[in-house]
Amino acid sequence: MAQLAASQVAVTVPVGSDLSTRRSVFKTHSISFHDKSWAPSLSLDLKKKNARLRNRHIICQSVQQTSVPKVNVSPLYLEDAKEPPLNIHKPKEPYTATIVSVERIVGPKAPGETCHIVIDHGGNVPYWEGQSYGIIPPGENPKKPGSPHNVRLYSIASTRYGDTFDGKTASFCVRRAVYYDPETGKEDPSKNGVCSNFLCNSKPGDRVRVTGPSGKIMLLPEDNPNATHIMIATGTGVAPYRGYLRRMFMESVPTFKFNGLAWLFLGVANSDSLLYDDEFKKYLKDYPDNFRYDLALSREQKSKSGGKMYVQDKIEEYSDEIFKLLDTGAHIYFCGLKGMMPGIQETLKRVADQRGENWEEKLSQLKKNKQWHVEVY
Repeated sequence: MAQLAASQVAVTVPVGSDLSTRRSVFKTHSISFHDKSWAPSLSLDLKKKNARLRNRHIICQSVQQTSVPKVNVSPLYLEDAKEPPLNIHKPKEPYTATIVSVERIVGPKAPGETCHIVIDHGGNVPYWEGQSYGIIPPGENPKKPGSPHNVRLYSIASTRYGDTFDGKTASFCVRRAVYYDPETGKEDPSKNGVCSNFLCNSKPGDRVRVTGPSGKIMLLPEDNPNATHIMIATGTGVAPYRGYLRRMFMESVPTFKFNGLAWLFLGVANSDSLLYDDEFKKYLKDYPDNFRYDLALSREQKSKSGGKMYVQDKIEEYSDEIFKLLDTGAHIYFCGLKGMMPGIQETLKRVADQRGENWEEKLSQLKKNKQWHVEVY
């Protein structure tokens, strides 16, 4: 459902037994309507001009709230900055944050382990959606004895208000990097990812050294609330998009009233590997006119050619629509493993050729217009 203004809102609510199916619209079965109690009954003392019965639905005008309740956030002065915060804390002087929680967010059949990690920065490392933090894992750099480990960058998976909506936390989506010896097939802990394992093994209260924030490429443009944003991710590359979508659909932000289209393509191995799926499905239910959600499950779905379904195959499936949206100013984002890009670029070039367009020229124009956003690792 498109987001509506707080005044002169038309809300359609089913009557009687149908009401139980729409609890996402109102948290309770009664709301305040101009100082009158509104319950699921037709014996309502409402002015005729404000309500009429049509097809067993009550059509109500001037409901003083948006159709889907949103979460209040603070402090709102985080909206005041005209430029994104950059490198407040540098590697030589990192900020020491605290682990709040570490939660495995994939099912038992997922290949590998992915964790959602929340840290408390106390409001001392503010950031914008789409930026990254640097993490310095504890211990000594094996290549530089006596020196700390190098900084590892992680896309932030929350809005500037964090998962606690108070501007004091940040979240990461981290896949544990585990190395298996190709000859023995056994795990070799000495070659495992240092930082990902440190984060996934952390416990609440543990300390973590943070640098940043950094990055401008993946910032969410908010100059046009009616814009289209096409978001393409593989695996943990979904992190910045979770932040975008929470800002668009979950949080009550007075300076940003999104009424455009957000379209997420997510590529993972199987259903157990889906990340933040419950959140995304809720947006799909609550905002069907403003959110689209397409999955490429490589081990469960087949492409039209009969091979595994990768995210580029899903893009090709909707290529005509995507190209038309890009022609009208849509932003397109890519985030995930850098190995995703060659296949995507080949697909887009093939589609452009079929449409009689020069892909290199089109790509150059998208970059010039600042519609093209890529962050791969």
